[in-house]
Amino acid sequence: MRTSIIAVGTELLFGQTVNTNASYLSENLNLMGFDVMYHFVVGDNPGRLKKKLVQAFEDTDMVLLTGGLGPTQDDLTKEMVAEYMGVGLYRDEKVVSDLKSFFERHGRHMADNNLKQAYLPEGCTPLYNASGTAPGFALEKDGKIAVCFPGPPRELKWLFENGGRQYLEQFMQKKMCYRVIRTIGIGESDLETLLLPLIDTQTDPTIATYAKEGECTVRVASQRDTAEEAAAAVDEMTARIEELAGRYIYSLNDEELVDTVVRLLKEKHLTISAAESCTGGKFAAAITDVAGASEVIRSSFVTYSNEAKISVLGVPEETISTYGVVSPETAMAMAEGLSRRAGADVSVSVTGYAGPDADEGHSAGEAYIGYVYRDMKGYVSVNTSRNMRKWNRNYIMLRMLRTVYLLITDKMQEEQAAKKQ
Repeated sequence: MRTSIIAVGTELLFGQTVNTNASYLSENLNLMGFDVMYHFVVGDNPGRLKKKLVQAFEDTDMVLLTGGLGPTQDDLTKEMVAEYMGVGLYRDEKVVSDLKSFFERHGRHMADNNLKQAYLPEGCTPLYNASGTAPGFALEKDGKIAVCFPGPPRELKWLFENGGRQYLEQFMQKKMCYRVIRTIGIGESDLETLLLPLIDTQTDPTIATYAKEGECTVRVASQRDTAEEAAAAVDEMTARIEELAGRYIYSLNDEELVDTVVRLLKEKHLTISAAESCTGGKFAAAITDVAGASEVIRSSFVTYSNEAKISVLGVPEETISTYGVVSPETAMAMAEGLSRRAGADVSVSVTGYAGPDADEGHSAGEAYIGYVYRDMKGYVSVNTSRNMRKWNRNYIMLRMLRTVYLLITDKMQEEQAAKKQ
């Protein structure tokens, strides 16, 4: 079914509020098999909103609207939808009761204008809102469907999952299954090139690549007559993608890289310590953001200055003076010193130029990641060639995570191969 989304609110046009509702709805609608054709944003102006409704319904069968359902005079979404559909409004006594209970529960006086929210279009399917005061609704007439949600993202998400999704499911023609595959260490254009043998011949399942900050995702989706058929098609295509791009894949289930790393550390009963220079503690912060990180992280050091690298980690002065503070040798010396001091199973270090400036002969985004894990020690070089400090720091942190991920998984494969011999 061809679908449009209209976000209502002058604050969206002023840039005061980011329109996260549209992306949330689009993602969910596409996964349900609806074709989202347009996104519109219109201010709290009844004339312009009605024009946009006419435009949206000219080319699509269903329009989802967010915002403009509140108690104030400029909240006119339901009035314009009712007018477009040619119906009047009625007072929903359940909404009246819910409103009174809401204000009593919060110990607040209910202003009379709140009752405006209790009037809904005649013939609609109410979507009662237990997360706020403004209900949503769905209205179908002459083959056209309007579904309205409140503007606050928390309320919209609650209502979509508690009534909206169930209402929309009746219009799904096929069952949808999808999988999001996460990769790192390869750009979107290179990833697409790698997968071209599959992309060029795709029908169903479909394959789409998306660039994220420092990594890329692959979305595999199938629409079939049954959920089992769709899942089998996605599984088959996923296996073919693994054959082509397996060395870059770290998750087949849309799992964040840091979550994957922490899970692996837990499963293998390993501890980790970090010594960071250019990332300034971002790696340790990412690890500790994951619930249960206390099981795996032993210690963390931000050794930004040369003096800290020498005094805290025991990096020899001659290593820095001979090879430079940003060098493979210094990165490895940092990891080795960290391993001796912290005694963790995995020791990872980083030294580099976050940017926008770098010493002569080097470039912003150049970094070296040192590591020590059992009998494995060495370094990984990184060079983004970008004069973007924040981006570089985040990307280098992700490469640290990928280094740890590969260390553990490579060792696991090595151990499994030894058992087979």
